[in-house]
Amino acid sequence: MTIRVALVDDEPLIRSGLAAVVGSEPDLQVVGEAGDGAEVLDLVGRTAPDVVLMDVRMPRLDGIAATRALVRARSAARVLVLTTFANDDYVVEALAVGAAGFLLKRSTPEEVLHGIRTVARGESLLFPEAVRELARRHVRSGAPVVAPGLARLTAREEEVLRLMATGLSNGEIAAELVIGVETVRSHVAAVLAKIGARDRTQAVVLAYRSGFVTG
Repeated sequence: MTIRVALVDDEPLIRSGLAAVVGSEPDLQVVGEAGDGAEVLDLVGRTAPDVVLMDVRMPRLDGIAATRALVRARSAARVLVLTTFANDDYVVEALAVGAAGFLLKRSTPEEVLHGIRTVARGESLLFPEAVRELARRHVRSGAPVVAPGLARLTAREEEVLRLMATGLSNGEIAAELVIGVETVRSHVAAVLAKIGARDRTQAVVLAYRSGFVTG
């Protein structure tokens, strides 16, 4: 199945480079481009992409607001945020509102392709130390986000969420807890439902921003 990709960046050179990388793969197709977040809803409505590569900083409407608009519109497109700096506070905000992961603009073509395929499968690009530190810094600099649903988690679901926050996959969590992968999937689904997270990326960001996970 071909993965349909939309490119959103205010720099034409970045878009052309990404288009060349994506277009070189037989299972990927660039279906549209935009130079600003204000154009995203129309672009996605016209082209129905599976994945949107979204610049986080744009002049009129940034990637955070554009991602929020897609989530509110109940778009099925998965957002992969592009950023210049790993310590960009905008990244945490974009992940918190529903982006599935992030890539640095200096990523290799192989990393870009891996990221697109990962989020297209419904998975998330989980957290390198840079993003965990961003989330921790966000909590230290202001009041923690209130997440009432965390109080409803069972002890096992709390364990699963903490392991998710370290970047472990379902298989790795299963090995750590000595339970089946399907059982882990069930626990992850329960965690997402109880805390109101769209996916595991958003769940982990919420866990850090609420202070539930601090390490």
